[in-house]
Amino acid sequence: MPSSSDMPSSSEPSRACHRRVRRFCVRPGHRGHRCLALACFTLVWTSTACARSDSAAPGNETITETELREALHTLAHDSMGGRLAGTDDLDRASNWIRDHFDDLGLAPAGDHGTYDQYFDLVWFSLGEGNRLSIEGLADDRSPGEGWTPSPGATGSARGSVVFAGFGIVEPRLDYDDYDGEAVDGRLVLVMEGEPGADDAASPFDGLVSSEASRSWRKVLAAQERGAAAVLFVRDVHRAPDVEDWERLHAGTWPEERRRIERFDLGARIDELRIPSARISAELAELLVAGTGRSLEDLALEAEASPSGVGVTELPGARVELVVSLEAHVEQGRNVLAMMEGTDPELRDEVVIIGAHHDHNGTAGDVVYNGADDDGSGTVAVMEIAEAYAHAAAEGERPDRSVIFAVWDAEERGLLGAWYYTRRPLFPLERTAAYLNMDMIGRNEEVPEDGGGRFRGLQVQSAASNANAVNILGYSRAPELAATVEEANEATGLVLRFRYDNNRSNLLRRSDHWPFLQNGVPAVWFHTGLHPDYHTPDDDPHRIEYEKMTRIVKLVHRVSWAAANGPERYEVEPMGSPPTS
Repeated sequence: MPSSSDMPSSSEPSRACHRRVRRFCVRPGHRGHRCLALACFTLVWTSTACARSDSAAPGNETITETELREALHTLAHDSMGGRLAGTDDLDRASNWIRDHFDDLGLAPAGDHGTYDQYFDLVWFSLGEGNRLSIEGLADDRSPGEGWTPSPGATGSARGSVVFAGFGIVEPRLDYDDYDGEAVDGRLVLVMEGEPGADDAASPFDGLVSSEASRSWRKVLAAQERGAAAVLFVRDVHRAPDVEDWERLHAGTWPEERRRIERFDLGARIDELRIPSARISAELAELLVAGTGRSLEDLALEAEASPSGVGVTELPGARVELVVSLEAHVEQGRNVLAMMEGTDPELRDEVVIIGAHHDHNGTAGDVVYNGADDDGSGTVAVMEIAEAYAHAAAEGERPDRSVIFAVWDAEERGLLGAWYYTRRPLFPLERTAAYLNMDMIGRNEEVPEDGGGRFRGLQVQSAASNANAVNILGYSRAPELAATVEEANEATGLVLRFRYDNNRSNLLRRSDHWPFLQNGVPAVWFHTGLHPDYHTPDDDPHRIEYEKMTRIVKLVHRVSWAAANGPERYEVEPMGSPPTS
């Protein structure tokens, strides 16, 4: 496993030492400082080349194990009902967090001068009349007979069919499976996944499933090129086709609503206007038969193309598709607070410290409390916010503004964080750093018989990780990762820079991912998966509070360094994944 010494090196430009004099006033009656009369502080300090990793971040000493323990026992108590997205239980937790920010006197950073940022969560049920037919080759087929509708837009399409490889358009890699060609009025057959999925050197984020491979992005790309519908088929050159389509359809479209619903982001769904469906390799073979080639032949050609395979006409292939879905809308809510920066030139830039507070609810009398996932990160954000408030009361505020963010619906696909990147309080190009905390309360433990939950992770004991924390995103934001290393000198944790290029897909499984995808330097502090992950045994009494406290202190130091450094961090471009 890579250690901190194996991390990609970074060279930071030298920074001239300088002195700053600043005057702060705390006004009477301001929330969080009601007992203070007007007080002004004149501060003089020196900034040196290592200012970004100043271990003496003001207020750091106020972060205590006792407060973290008490807060987590409240947030992850049975009375919070497992904090499932879209439920009153999560609303109750959101209100508790909001009230904490308000008591601290932090500025609201949500909608219309509030702490709340609302967004739509959408789930679908199957409507009436769904059908698919291949003219002259296959009669009308009902869902489950070799195909199933995909969640998204309702609609119908009838016309000729073209093949467009993986259906990916990724300008960051100069990759275009349409090769600039329009497909006006036609249905597009594309493969699921991406080229190089098993190649650690793939420009599509190595072994990590890239954002470009997401189905909704492929539908949007086809729609922008005039397509009438999209048909998805398995990438048969590397994965066998579905064996039981009736079972897959029933699992995709159950008759009763799921306990944990499959939400999507309403703002994303609103962009989709054409229907889509998954079809069997058998049906796809009928569509491509007129080319004189097999589906596997076309798949291999698409896999081998470094810049996109282009559009292939499928002679004689005509399809009629009807997709009928019912959309159901519920409300999500991020909770956002802010401390405004003081530097006239930097206050319009922001550092974000975030975690998610949703978990997996209840099953009968069983409560999934989610103490580690991600109660640990949530109370850490709250405690760091309190440290900033204490520092402000002493007249010490950061140069840049700082947002304290608690995201909704992470467990449903990072939806709260994705929404924020669409509606940020500060432009993303002025977001200096995002620091993510998700599962920072346990020791990573991967059992020998862990199954699919631990896919791609090496077997390891909790004892071997007793003082360790994983840092993900280091390959994308190496300068920010270097600041983490510097700040850790005062903390003494073992930093493990790993999993950025791992088939576990960990790199894209928490809220830092939307920020990285939007060019924001971001890292994830993560003590690792363990057998209690996503089980009812993820309870507050199992947390390693002493270690967790040191991690929270570390993140606070990193945030202070990022908020006060004179220069912005850089982000590595897509296309050069690490080799480990």
